[in-house]
Amino acid sequence: MENRSHALITGLFTITLLVTAVLFGMWFSRDNMKRLPYLLATNLSVPGLNPQADVRYRGLAVGKVDAIDFNPETAGQIRVHISVNQDTPVTKTTFATLGYQGVTGIAYVQLDDESVGSERLATSDSNPARIPLRPSLLDQLEKRGKLILDQTEQATAKINALLSPANQKAILAAFQDISNTAKQFGAIPKQLAPTLSKLPELAAQAQHSVEAFSTFSSDASKLAKNWDRLGTSLQSASGPISKVVGTVNRVGLSVEAIAGGVELEALPHVIELSDETRSSMRAMKNTMNAISERPQSILFGAPTVPPGPGEAGFAAPSK
Repeated sequence: MENRSHALITGLFTITLLVTAVLFGMWFSRDNMKRLPYLLATNLSVPGLNPQADVRYRGLAVGKVDAIDFNPETAGQIRVHISVNQDTPVTKTTFATLGYQGVTGIAYVQLDDESVGSERLATSDSNPARIPLRPSLLDQLEKRGKLILDQTEQATAKINALLSPANQKAILAAFQDISNTAKQFGAIPKQLAPTLSKLPELAAQAQHSVEAFSTFSSDASKLAKNWDRLGTSLQSASGPISKVVGTVNRVGLSVEAIAGGVELEALPHVIELSDETRSSMRAMKNTMNAISERPQSILFGAPTVPPGPGEAGFAAPSK
């Protein structure tokens, strides 16, 4: 009997000690901070968020999540009931987002404010004030990731359409045409080489002809002057001498007419030859300058010249 009584007393003492320890623990861990209720209503998903999750204001722990339920008035809307310390500066511009702790995936409510010094948000137990819940970083990444994947799929489809067998053949044919055109343009300098090599000789001959004709004109002018002086000296004589003078004058006029005829017949040909030579040299120079300034014109041709006044398609520049 005594052993049973001792065992009963020992059991009662142990149970009393455990209850006392629990009560002391609850008393020491009690939270005397007064908290205000708020409500988060959202159509977004809240993965990893559970009751008793932390509520933080710019990183500081200021409350807990009391409950999570569905809004009976709006189908599909989720309500998150939170309690926040009374001294937390919750204002009318405060908003909430979901944050995640490391790699565990446990979510918490993160409160933030768009501005400083806004008006405080009034709330009560009977009518909790609502704080907007905005998409978190993961939600934004998910939406943008879908958009990027859609755009990537569209770009891939366009690339596949561009690289179809028919387009590949067209692209290869275009490159072949460009290669052939380049080869043809490369052969042009070789074809022009003989003509270019003859141009200096032709220019020298033209210069020599002009010099010879200039010398001939000078000699004819001197001869005419000598005849004039001879006629003047003979004019002072009388009788038959005056006839000789007349004859001499007629001979001088004939010589001048011959010189003028030679000049009229030969000079235009020489001038025409010289002009043609200069035009050829000028055209060759312009061609080489155009190729030097726009080497792409070998492949794509010379740029189109805009129509001038009076031509079809001309448009006056706007002021």
